[in-house]
Amino acid sequence: MNSTNGLAGTRMTLLTATAGLLCLLVGAGIHAEPVKTVNGTPIDSAVLDVYMQNRANKPLDQVTAEEREALISELSDIYLLSTQDSAEDLEREPQVAAQIELQTRGVLAQAVATQFFEENEVSEEEVLAEYSEQVKLAPPLQYKARHILVPTQGAATEIVKELDAGADFEELAKEKSTGPSAPNGGDLGWFAPNQMVAEFSDSVAKLKDGGYTKEPVQTQFGWHVILREESRESQAPPLDSVRDAITQSVQQKKFQRHMASLRAAAEE
Repeated sequence: MNSTNGLAGTRMTLLTATAGLLCLLVGAGIHAEPVKTVNGTPIDSAVLDVYMQNRANKPLDQVTAEEREALISELSDIYLLSTQDSAEDLEREPQVAAQIELQTRGVLAQAVATQFFEENEVSEEEVLAEYSEQVKLAPPLQYKARHILVPTQGAATEIVKELDAGADFEELAKEKSTGPSAPNGGDLGWFAPNQMVAEFSDSVAKLKDGGYTKEPVQTQFGWHVILREESRESQAPPLDSVRDAITQSVQQKKFQRHMASLRAAAEE
């Protein structure tokens, strides 16, 4: 590939990806200290800051002087193209106008959502209540199991026959299982039912400790013969280890209720 053409293609991809964002910012009437003027149109420092945040993927105070100049150059090209005489006509084309409208709505919607989260912080009481609710909904038992995974039902049936004849499950798993747990004798450790596919978990739940499936169990991965070694009551994870996830869950529920109220009050 010609290196010049490759660079040109990269630049055009960049222009396409960021032009909508810049049009939104300029169209929104941002007025800050201009850093450069292109065809009579000033590039505001606020626009440059947003552009650098999106392109550099790091805090603005970590952007080097060289990187800043390179980004200003990129931004200048976007302004150069968007200030051509043809841009005004293109802006009125239905497809382009629709894209601008969609991008505008998307940026505004994200800003409104962000404002909602900032104004509706999650309290410690809400975290504790959500944690308690999730603990109640957790499966009552956890299981420790081994399995032997094979590609066909016939192969799994033969393994069941060998187990019925007294073969050692762990040794058979090492010898015949195609799953990643084979070197460990098919050991899956402790797990909650919702951590496994339904067909597997349902079969384990029906077994007694020390029992194995007398009929092969089919899942998306193949055919399994499963040994349930032990079971125990579910142990809730410490709150601090799941605090972030709990907080996000509360936030999302709040936002979902907020959206429901907005939909109910919306005018057509």
